Amino acid sequence: MSSSSPTSLSRRAPAAGPPRAGAPQAALLVALSTLAVLGAVLIAPVQPSIARAFAGQPGLDALVPLTLTVPALAIALLAPVAGRVVDRVGRVRVLTASLVLYAVVGTAPLWLDLLPAIVASRALVGIAEAGVMTCCTTLIGDLFEGERRNRCFALQTVATSLSAVVFIAAGGALAAHDWRTPFWLYAVGFLGAVLVPVLLREPVAVRSGPLPPLDLRGLRVPLLVTFVGGIVFYTPVVELSFALDRIGVESTATIGAVSAAAAVATCVGAASFARLARHRQRGSRPLLPVAFALAGAGLVGVALAGSVPALLAGAAVASAGTGLLLPVLLTWALGGVGTEQRGRATGWWTSALFGGEFVCPLLVLGLADVLGGLPAALAAVAVAALAVAAVLAVVRQPARHQRT
Repeated sequence: MSSSSPTSLSRRAPAAGPPRAGAPQAALLVALSTLAVLGAVLIAPVQPSIARAFAGQPGLDALVPLTLTVPALAIALLAPVAGRVVDRVGRVRVLTASLVLYAVVGTAPLWLDLLPAIVASRALVGIAEAGVMTCCTTLIGDLFEGERRNRCFALQTVATSLSAVVFIAAGGALAAHDWRTPFWLYAVGFLGAVLVPVLLREPVAVRSGPLPPLDLRGLRVPLLVTFVGGIVFYTPVVELSFALDRIGVESTATIGAVSAAAAVATCVGAASFARLARHRQRGSRPLLPVAFALAGAGLVGVALAGSVPALLAGAAVASAGTGLLLPVLLTWALGGVGTEQRGRATGWWTSALFGGEFVCPLLVLGLADVLGGLPAALAAVAVAALAVAAVLAVVRQPARHQRT
């Protein structure tokens, strides 16, 4: 960690040495990491109801999809800003404030009567999520080391994958009463804001002087690969139901079962990360080609599948690869970053990941138009993933060893 003179630190700085952290802190940070998923998928089942409720309002066809996608765009644009604030102000303070904002603006559609105002509230949800995601990932990097840190990063992916299935089901069930009802779930941010100051202690001193510089040039390759990884990761999530529809599956129960199986495969891939990384002498980066290759091979299977079992097999392989991919990307990107730069580095990584996720459906749609259908578009994404795997397998970049 970079040295600092006494005058560069606030009087509010915590005692020297990192605070102790255990299972309660890990569980809280992993649970809070799922809030970005809640923001992304909770209202997916109620979009038709929103469209009916605001029928006749100008720009309806454009505004309704934005209620779902604008939070991811806000995260991609503002996570680097959140990272800088995190390094300047402190992780715990920013996380607490972000959770309060999340709860306030997340529940705002309960009483908003104009669709543009709801879209604006969704953009503010994205700002809050940028703070929550950046803080949670930064704190995991601060409070845990080595294999424990790897397990926490893997658990983040497991929790977010499983929560996506749970939140979609919850959104659909709650919307059966009224399309506004699912928005009450955002109030969980208030609970998080109460628990964070109780369970977490600030791991770094709050700075009043200049922040130590962040080596963005050294992060360029990991961030670029993370952007591509975001596209690959989100492709099975977004396109699986459309791929099933293409082969004639109309049963919502079948679509839900296949999606749930893919989520389980994602969890299996993520859960394997800590064990696989433990046996690597050069860090986790050698697992990147494996993750991209699995994702690419699985997407080829999805693209070529003509039956539900074949499509399920392809989706399971692809999802296992993407489950492994996220914690590998995260540990690779942040592996050479010191504590006082970690917030900014995490912000840029979060921006790259969510930027890829935001671009994913637009890219697949464009490729389908150009190449003649969804199978060709999925095959193109698969080829790109396999090409990245090949390049990463050949190009030997030194492992980024973690500095604390």
